[in-house]
Amino acid sequence: MSEELKQLLEKQLWAVANVLRGKMNADEYRNYILGFIFYKYLSEKLELYINEKLLTREDFKFAQIKEETKDGKAVLDEVKKACVGHLGFFLKPSDLFSYLVKKGNGEIKNQDTFILEDLKNVLNAIEQTSMGTASEDDFKGLFDDVDLASSKLGKTENKKNEVIVEVLTLLSAIDFKLEDAKSDLLGDAYEYLIGEFAAGAGKKGGEFYTPAQVSRLLAQIVTEGKARLKSVYDPTCGSGSLLLRIGDYTNVTMYLGQELNPTTYNLARMNMILHGVHFDRFSIRQGDTLTDDMHADLQAEAVVANPPFSAEWKSDSDPALASDERFTQYGRLAPKGAADYAFVTHMLYHLADNGTMAVVLPHGALFRSGAEGQIRKYIIEKQNYLDAVIGLPPNLFYGTSIPATVLVFKKCRKEDEDILFVDASREFEKSNNQNRLTDENVKKIFETYAGRKEIEKYSHKATLDEIIENEYNLNIPRYVDTFEDENEIEINTVAKEIKNLEQNEKVIRGQIARFCEELGIDNPF
Repeated sequence: MSEELKQLLEKQLWAVANVLRGKMNADEYRNYILGFIFYKYLSEKLELYINEKLLTREDFKFAQIKEETKDGKAVLDEVKKACVGHLGFFLKPSDLFSYLVKKGNGEIKNQDTFILEDLKNVLNAIEQTSMGTASEDDFKGLFDDVDLASSKLGKTENKKNEVIVEVLTLLSAIDFKLEDAKSDLLGDAYEYLIGEFAAGAGKKGGEFYTPAQVSRLLAQIVTEGKARLKSVYDPTCGSGSLLLRIGDYTNVTMYLGQELNPTTYNLARMNMILHGVHFDRFSIRQGDTLTDDMHADLQAEAVVANPPFSAEWKSDSDPALASDERFTQYGRLAPKGAADYAFVTHMLYHLADNGTMAVVLPHGALFRSGAEGQIRKYIIEKQNYLDAVIGLPPNLFYGTSIPATVLVFKKCRKEDEDILFVDASREFEKSNNQNRLTDENVKKIFETYAGRKEIEKYSHKATLDEIIENEYNLNIPRYVDTFEDENEIEINTVAKEIKNLEQNEKVIRGQIARFCEELGIDNPF
């Protein structure tokens, strides 16, 4: 997104947020803004498709169809079949975003300006028209978090209506240029918004959004040398941004993910559709990945994740996990209070033999002992899957200031003799609230990984013997020497400088004494 466009978007969205700010917190008005933007997109996408594909030979547009007439109903029946098959949903002309905005502003003759019930029915209609079709799972419950009955919108129904009309009217002024097939302005805008909400959400922000530059790094790693990927998978997909980033670097046939938080699950599905991913090209499921694996038979060519750091899981309370194929071969389950390696082994289970996997973990996963140490040893010694360890700078992620690491895995490694260690923790751009990786930082990390380069005080290819010598402890400073020699101090030079300073001090004191005498005041010395 250009800086000029970003500034315009910020201004327009600030105006929208101002209507809701003060009534509720950012976590709540996020759902309204993102939900209404999605409704606007679906409405305009449907209208564009019908007018340019289905009604090209007609002398009327979709919005002009008379819904109550016999001819109008016949046309709508035919149009609906085509829309549900191609887009996955359908809306009547009176359900369109533009129609409700006009009605709410009194521009529709013989219609009152109360649109609250209409809007509820429209959001339900989007889901209802997909039921029993191939798109059902992708549209079901998408607008559950848009609570039009909330008292926070207003004390009365009329007050709520006024707020909704104002928000929709402001959003209607934003042109997302859907008619331009090459433009991804709406997708960029949605990504920008999700990032802004994550930045303002504190700890909660880290639950659903991976910083863009970290996403780019992981996407480049798992797509290296791949012109096409049949399937990409994120078991903790959040808003889906990390998955979508892979599509920037290669052609992706199928996006798959799972997300525990229902609100974030809805965001992920919206994000896919807004980025032009057809409903039959993604499968996002809602549930606990570790205890309810909803893609059980998946073998993905690229697997990425930024799972919650050291999360608790049911390792000691669910007997079925002890015999689960994702975990059994490692001898022990990841600890109850640190599910990091449960996510790792789950991801390895779903990684295809020709695939690459990149996962963000806290640094503790590199060296903690006990069950984690045993699992780490098995992956390195028995499976030979670990390909690289990349240390990232601190304060990159929303909700935590601790530095993280990226672990890269391959089942068919070309480099069987070494594991690449990269210490990128000292190269970043400082910010008031959040540090960030620059394009140059990301490029250096990726090129070092792709070329398996050894750079002094930055990267090192460690042999298995070195790993064994360190007892499978992967702490990066054990392999990348970043020690900086202190400058030698020339004692005689320092002594001479001190002597000169003392002489200068005597001269200055003498000058102060003369000034004090002239002014008739006490000498402070």
